Amino acid sequence: MKLVWSPETASKAYIDTVNSCKIFKDSSVAELISAMAAGWNAKLMVETWSRGGAIATSIGLAFASHHTNGRHVCIVPDNFSRTEYLKAMEIPGFTPQVIVGDPEEAFQTLTGIDFLVLNCEKDNFSRILKVVKLGQRGAVLVSKNVSGSMGSSSSESRWRGVVEGGSRLVRSRLLPVGDGLDIAHVGAVKSSGKTVESRWIRRFDRQSGEEFVFRR
Repeated sequence: MKLVWSPETASKAYIDTVNSCKIFKDSSVAELISAMAAGWNAKLMVETWSRGGAIATSIGLAFASHHTNGRHVCIVPDNFSRTEYLKAMEIPGFTPQVIVGDPEEAFQTLTGIDFLVLNCEKDNFSRILKVVKLGQRGAVLVSKNVSGSMGSSSSESRWRGVVEGGSRLVRSRLLPVGDGLDIAHVGAVKSSGKTVESRWIRRFDRQSGEEFVFRR
């Protein structure tokens, strides 16, 4: 199986997020992330958050998880952040799971992540990607606030660590939304874990007398 896009679910999550995040400065980021998470029918959505951080994205993920019957997990560095986060997320019917601790250690306790949101300004991007355990269906990875840190590097080179870790990078895109969003779509992982070698195939057409050789 692989991630399959659902426009209807994406639209529902988007509308809910729009209605709830009108008062937030970074509502456009939350709306886009919510629609993507719901549209890809993500079942395990994980984000990082610390005190003073924007809460709109978390609200968007909460609505997305509601529409996909998924699990929304937030990793925070300490108990003060946990208290502030839960207070800001007092939305009727939503109870996101909060994990307190170092992100690199916390991510090792989660398996099958298919939607990940990191904060480029505060998270150790490359180190976290090395320990993240993505889902077999593939995953969508989002890095926020990248405008001031991209430099001359491309979006593809930024996600190179994902490819080196054995996952297949389908596409990546840098979007001028909010303070910059860098988004990558990682392909499904083969359950066998084996690499299929290509081989030459010969086919003979009896009617024309021609021999065809192609690689598979």
